[in-house]
Amino acid sequence: MEHVRYTPDGLVAAIAQERGTGKVLMMAWMTEATLRKTLESGRMVYWSRTRQEEWAKGDTSGNRQWVREAYYDCDGDTLLFVVDQEGEGACHTGKHTCFFRAFGAPGGPADR
Repeated sequence: MEHVRYTPDGLVAAIAQERGTGKVLMMAWMTEATLRKTLESGRMVYWSRTRQEEWAKGDTSGNRQWVREAYYDCDGDTLLFVVDQEGEGACHTGKHTCFFRAFGAPGGPADR
């Protein structure tokens, strides 16, 4: 915990990656308190910047995430959680992953 570096707002980026498939499910923010709750409970707890409140993934949707491994990067400013995804998926849109949209081919119209 002492190696984690938070933004001036007290936040740290947290990436959830699905165990088994290796797919990146989502990126969200954590505070020191939500990081502690996550590590203690084994269930992903994030910080909502828009609502300015904690949220345990799946409280309303049922799509919970269970921590299987937890890492922090070399700078201490990004966290990686390998999780088991319960339910339909991680994205609030109903998709399995939040990363379902792709840019066009390099040099193509979406790249200009």
